[in-house]
Amino acid sequence: MRGQEKGFSRRQILEMTMGMSGLALTGAGSTFAQGAKRMLTPEESMSPASDLSHTTTTGRVVTIDAKFSPIAINTAKTAVIVVDMQNDFGAEGGMFQRAGIDISMIRAAVAPTAKTLAAARQEGIKVIYLKMAFKPDLSDAGAADSVNRVRHLQIMHVGKAVRAPNGAESRILIRDTWNTDILPELTPKTEDTVLYKTRFSGFYQTELDAILKRLGINYLIFTGCTTSICVESTIRDAMYRDFLPVLLADCTGEPIGHDLPRSNHEASLLTIQTLFGWVSSSNDFIKGLEARPATSNL
Repeated sequence: MRGQEKGFSRRQILEMTMGMSGLALTGAGSTFAQGAKRMLTPEESMSPASDLSHTTTTGRVVTIDAKFSPIAINTAKTAVIVVDMQNDFGAEGGMFQRAGIDISMIRAAVAPTAKTLAAARQEGIKVIYLKMAFKPDLSDAGAADSVNRVRHLQIMHVGKAVRAPNGAESRILIRDTWNTDILPELTPKTEDTVLYKTRFSGFYQTELDAILKRLGINYLIFTGCTTSICVESTIRDAMYRDFLPVLLADCTGEPIGHDLPRSNHEASLLTIQTLFGWVSSSNDFIKGLEARPATSNL
């Protein structure tokens, strides 16, 4: 975060935020696998067959340095959420790059995200991937005049047939293609869960909420792209459901407004740490896990 916020108390920030009369910056599963054991479509995830078994374990309580304040989390009640770190958003030849959108800030988030996932898995923390993608016939993209459908078609040419960098036939933002594969540096492991979503929020018509509740998850560590759209949308929905979201700022990126004096990415960080949860970093998260406090029932 830049030094612009220094000198303001949380109360002052809240007063300024509330004084904007409700204005806010806003940024939506096949158990498939690209290495992942399970991935649920919105339809399949609602069936009894999609139930995930879970063995309750005793976690550790660790403290993560964050804004607006440090937060203590129980590792047994924590999941890392990886939002849309897929080829269409973060790889050469993907949708963003084909549209002329700068993906450098998303690429910069890959390495710290990989470190975060390695540390989380070593601690036994659940990892859940979200992937933005549509059915081949776009029947889940929304009504003909819906903003979701129209903007994706007009601006991003969703559904267009393309040749992937590996030579395979593919389609922009369509399920089970190279375009919607997770970036190779972040390939899901067998024990991870991968969910498709069709809107900016990962909670919209997916099994995410049910999975988290079934696993007894309270704390959500967020990584992914883009900060102001799918990440913030999912964090807002998480907070509305009383989950405790922590965004790792260096594990996310936002092309919109990237070159402005104050970027959309920075504005989202301020919004999240002020009203929706906490903002930390991969180093602070890993440092918290490396500490060895006593076991607790938090």
